[in-house]
Amino acid sequence: MVTLTLEHLSAHYGRRQILSEITTPTFAGGQIVSLLGPNAAGKSTLFRRILGLLKGGGEVRIEGATSERPVAYMPQETGSSAVLTVYESVLLARMQGRSLKVQPEDLREVDRALEDLGIETLSKRDIGDLSGGQRQLVSAAQALVQAPEILLLDEPTSALDLHRQISLLSILRRLAREREMLVIASLHDIGHALRFTDQAMVLENGQLVACGTTEQVVTPELLRQVFQVDARIEPCSMGRPQLIVEAAV
Repeated sequence: MVTLTLEHLSAHYGRRQILSEITTPTFAGGQIVSLLGPNAAGKSTLFRRILGLLKGGGEVRIEGATSERPVAYMPQETGSSAVLTVYESVLLARMQGRSLKVQPEDLREVDRALEDLGIETLSKRDIGDLSGGQRQLVSAAQALVQAPEILLLDEPTSALDLHRQISLLSILRRLAREREMLVIASLHDIGHALRFTDQAMVLENGQLVACGTTEQVVTPELLRQVFQVDARIEPCSMGRPQLIVEAAV
């Protein structure tokens, strides 16, 4: 099973430090981890640092991976000017770093990604004709089709309506369990984090201020300190805690 550990991770843009000494426990496949924090906390930068797109101090340690490219990334921006159908764009994502010759297995993986996300009916549509929410689901398919062992998702629900948000997070939780895949998703909705994720990391001003099980991390005290809201956490009949926001501080 794949594991990911971050040790003393840092990143700079010029002279400005964006991430400072990020150290986490070991996250294992089969889990879904929420990355939380206010705007400009450093969440997208952390993803880019994990991917090696930014240089900096510290170490990203991946162990137990069975493929040469175990990490897939869904960026926050999903716009595309390419004149491709949905099927073609997902297939192209599948073929990155592989042989140029498409194999039957590649086509099966494209079909599976589209079906997993419930967007197989969009397969013949041009990317440019899709709504923002539809493009976001296609972007998720482009990441899943790579059969990652670690999946990084930067605000994967930002363009989706509430029904699609819940559906996507439910699918991701199921796939994480079935495939022993580690999923790390930055989320703005703390309620979704409580409902769907096992672990949580909270960034503030480029520093890791809390990390652990979601129920232990997301507390009224943390919400007031980091997000400037008064809220309470209540038990839910579905077995996961529920967030009740009362007021902005």
